[in-house]
Amino acid sequence: MEYKDYYKILGVDRKATQDDIKKSYRKLAMQYHPDRNKNNKQAEEKFKEINEANEVLSDPKKRERYDQLGSSYSQWQAGGGNPGNFNWNEWYSGQPGGQGQQVRPEDFGDVFGGFSDFFRVIFGGMPAGGRGQPRQPYTQQPAQQRKVANYEQKVQITLEEAYHGTTRLLQLNDRRIEVKIPAGARNGTKVRVSGAVPATSFGQNSDIYLVIEILPNNKYKLSGSDLTTEVKIDLFTAVLGGSVTVNTLSGDVVLTIPPGTQPGQKFRLSGKGMPVLKSNQTYGNLYVQTKVEIPKKLSGEQKKLFEELQRYR
Repeated sequence: MEYKDYYKILGVDRKATQDDIKKSYRKLAMQYHPDRNKNNKQAEEKFKEINEANEVLSDPKKRERYDQLGSSYSQWQAGGGNPGNFNWNEWYSGQPGGQGQQVRPEDFGDVFGGFSDFFRVIFGGMPAGGRGQPRQPYTQQPAQQRKVANYEQKVQITLEEAYHGTTRLLQLNDRRIEVKIPAGARNGTKVRVSGAVPATSFGQNSDIYLVIEILPNNKYKLSGSDLTTEVKIDLFTAVLGGSVTVNTLSGDVVLTIPPGTQPGQKFRLSGKGMPVLKSNQTYGNLYVQTKVEIPKKLSGEQKKLFEELQRYR
């Protein structure tokens, strides 16, 4: 099994802060997202690697365990050890979801692409040697102490998908479940897939919670149910007034610009923000911030006119 350098995958230093990791992850996720790389297998695999690296490095407990493994692995290599002979079973995570749990991630297959064998060994309870090797036994607990193991899986969606609602296909071994993500979903919204994980020794199915993460958008900034965008206007419109077309998630809107509009001035478009979850008729606002474009080149006549105006300041 190959050691994965999650820091290298995200392009950050081993002493990187959580902010550094978050910024790098978002940048790479946007670059390699499947929606931007249709039918591109290399980008798809890269996207999976990025998600896996972020899953570990953004979680303090997983990161601590991974760093301990990295130190041990480096010492092994420095001592002349052959990577193929590294004892991965010393790092095998025998309890993937918590003490005494009987259901394992590999029992219900990969969700939206899944993670590598390396991840499964270190964090998911899969014995080293690959999926074809016998599974190691789990400690059986008395029935009264058992708890059904529920699982969470991060799911990335675009801002447009969050606005309109969308679906994702959940692959559970030989079953495929279409999961509806409602309009108005936010970062951290959990979509429950009830009883999705087949029962094992519990005798009771487990749930999967899809945890929504909205990808950054180049045009809009999201804050609660409100959006903020920027619109460019020329100097003459700012001074004399006029109108400008604003793109919204529900269609274009003509915004009236009053005379004397200042750079950075904000205008509110009521009800043009994000839908409020579980409230079909309620929407946030869209705030439009003006960016006044100053002409870089002036003709001789234009320059004279500006000089004339300057005298009347």
